[in-house]
Amino acid sequence: MRNQTTLTTFILLGLTDDTRLKILLFVFLFLSYILSASGNLTIITLTLIDSHLKTPMYLFLQNFSFLEISFTTACIPRFLYSISSGDKSITYNACVSQLLFTDLFAVTEFFLLATMSYDRYVAICKPLHYMTIMNSRVCKNFILFCWVAALIIILPPLSLGLDLEFCDSNIIDHFCCDPSPILKISCSDTWLIEQMVIVCAVLTFIITLMCVVLSYIYIIRSILKFSSAQQRKKAFSTCSSHMIVVSITYGSCIFIYVKPSAKDEVAINKGISLLITSISPMLNPFIYTLRNKQVKQAFHDSIKKINCLALNEVKGNIFKTSQKQE
Repeated sequence: MRNQTTLTTFILLGLTDDTRLKILLFVFLFLSYILSASGNLTIITLTLIDSHLKTPMYLFLQNFSFLEISFTTACIPRFLYSISSGDKSITYNACVSQLLFTDLFAVTEFFLLATMSYDRYVAICKPLHYMTIMNSRVCKNFILFCWVAALIIILPPLSLGLDLEFCDSNIIDHFCCDPSPILKISCSDTWLIEQMVIVCAVLTFIITLMCVVLSYIYIIRSILKFSSAQQRKKAFSTCSSHMIVVSITYGSCIFIYVKPSAKDEVAINKGISLLITSISPMLNPFIYTLRNKQVKQAFHDSIKKINCLALNEVKGNIFKTSQKQE
């Protein structure tokens, strides 16, 4: 048994062995990944080039879009390759790397969502002091804190997991390297790691959710005190996109941790994980752009600039051609 612990390859079972379902799944995941990457890249580009989107809110949104792209890229392309080639194997090092990055990006997202809710609280409850409280240095420190906090949370269980031994099986019942199915096939004592994973997940979930809930309690109380209905509507609209994204993110995690029967647990968790890694990152850019006038205006301005540049380029080429002919 000791000779078998130097495992070099895992087998990822994926979601289905049905050929037609695999084709549908590939098309769905490919399209959702392209939409997610292009949508989030658009938001990042707009926040970098448009002078009207240089506020703290859009700095956080820029980083959130980066996390969404990174998270989906850590999972989906590898799964698309597996579906198209039929190669279900993944090396031990690649599996560890996928675990590290998916967990890091996911946990950082939770902390960033909590930070974004605090940003909305300051913007609505303390508007006159907003730029003083949420200055550039503070925002960068918040973002750094989100990354560092995520690292501190995921490293202890991940470090212990590197010492796991695999004696009987190397088959992971999932489409990506996920802690739960990996712990199930290990022949080591995984009790401590399992408890650490649960504690870290619950702590992340509860701490960030409490920050979000408290922020919105104060936000709603402040909005209800506004005398004008127009002011209330405007204030709610500035928070609506963030509230929708928070609901999707936390709602998905609640479904995973409210355990179904043991028979259905793996299948349901794989389905929810697929939605989290494909649908949520694809929807978020549309939620923020379709419900945000500033982002829509910045997008329209960018399109106009691109059209003007293209038109000037065409005119320049025509002028050069006519001069040569003369």
